[in-house]
Amino acid sequence: MIIPPGGYNAVGPPQNPQDWLAYLYGRLPGPGDQIHQYIKYYDGDQQKFAFSQAKYKSAFRGVFETWRDNFCGTILDSTNERLHVEGFRLPGTGTDQDAREFWQRSSMDSFSSAVHLDALITGKSFVLVWADKKGEPIITPVSSQEMVVQYKPGSLTELEAAARFYMDSWGRQMVTLWTEEYVYEVPFGKTEWESGTKRPNPLNVVPVVPFYNRARLGGAPMSDLQNVIPIQDAINKTLMDALTTSEAAAFPLRTVTGLEIQLDDAGNPIQPFDSGADKILQAEDPQAKFGTLEAADLGNYAILIGVLLQHLGAISRTPPHYFLVNGGSAPSGESILGAEAGLVAKVKERMLHFGECWERVIRLCFAVKNDDRRNAFDMETQWRDPEYRTEAQHIDALLKMKQLNVPEEFLWAEAGFTATQIAMFREMRKQDAKAEAAIQRILPQPQAGLNPAAAKTPADKPPPSNSGNANRKINERK
Repeated sequence: MIIPPGGYNAVGPPQNPQDWLAYLYGRLPGPGDQIHQYIKYYDGDQQKFAFSQAKYKSAFRGVFETWRDNFCGTILDSTNERLHVEGFRLPGTGTDQDAREFWQRSSMDSFSSAVHLDALITGKSFVLVWADKKGEPIITPVSSQEMVVQYKPGSLTELEAAARFYMDSWGRQMVTLWTEEYVYEVPFGKTEWESGTKRPNPLNVVPVVPFYNRARLGGAPMSDLQNVIPIQDAINKTLMDALTTSEAAAFPLRTVTGLEIQLDDAGNPIQPFDSGADKILQAEDPQAKFGTLEAADLGNYAILIGVLLQHLGAISRTPPHYFLVNGGSAPSGESILGAEAGLVAKVKERMLHFGECWERVIRLCFAVKNDDRRNAFDMETQWRDPEYRTEAQHIDALLKMKQLNVPEEFLWAEAGFTATQIAMFREMRKQDAKAEAAIQRILPQPQAGLNPAAAKTPADKPPPSNSGNANRKINERK
């Protein structure tokens, strides 16, 4: 690939596809970008051998080379595992089945989790929507290491251009540029951007949706690991010191004084005793005295690590029982709701931003189909409940909502049933209604034209009462 020296250096916005590609390529994350560090910390490949002294690093490198004690993955996974999209709802129609079909065709039940995870790790990820050979919309997640976007001046939602620089397993790169007016593609095997082909954009919109984590009005999106990494390094450093101390001073040491040191032929001191649990130390010299150096107390390291983990949980809003800070005992009942309140609030905040992004993705799918729902701005994303509750508590809350005349289908969705299961419930209820109607047809039917009240026999009527005549006679006597 031929890139202009220094990248794009013209004054003003790009005017042609080559200028756009040069400008956007210059904004791709380079080898020294911070996101590579975030990825290593999530994977647990950030080992730095942070020993207190250099001699320990050379002595214990082989022992601790594959050692891992990484909490970064736990922090991000605790958030990502609660971000699950159930479907998309439109007012008046409920769960949109076409949107569900778009979602399932692109296997987004699993890939949506990868989109969220990449955004949490690196601060951003992207989703591309385009038509396949049959004209059906396909949703494609794209890493932030492959795609760059440019917003329109003054806008926070409308894109002016987007480019993807994709490299296959054989080292060939394909470059694609999208603007509102055209799509410019440089095919595999071509190294010069001038050799691309330009064609009109049938959607008249850039078909890319950025997913920004912790987006701000005046700053770049942030990784959830940005403030976690320094504390993680401090934990690793403390653990390294504890392991080194356990190697050198975790056992009591025997000392001897007043004993003449013997040297070998090379002038090196000879160890006078072969100490061990089954050994007895003795010396002929009456001036020799034996003593003991107590083992080092490793509890201080554990206390310091516990304090660092508490800071780590406070900064990342991860519950303490995820780190086993409280002696390994997990809370239960109402206490777990309080312990996880910060995490649930963080997840709901991510749902707010990511939900808007997924709604734009579905509207792009409708745009590919030339459907009027491409302008369905009242669409909303249905998320699975991020709060972990017991089944009894959850069902009890739904039953109370039913007393408020909340529709059953909404309660089914709140209970955690998927759109496919709810559609199956509808069909089952139709089958039950048909079976009930068939049973009613088999049972004996009342005779036509006969009033059920008049069909009673005289024996069914109660006998006449004389209480009225007796009362009248008593009044006449008075």
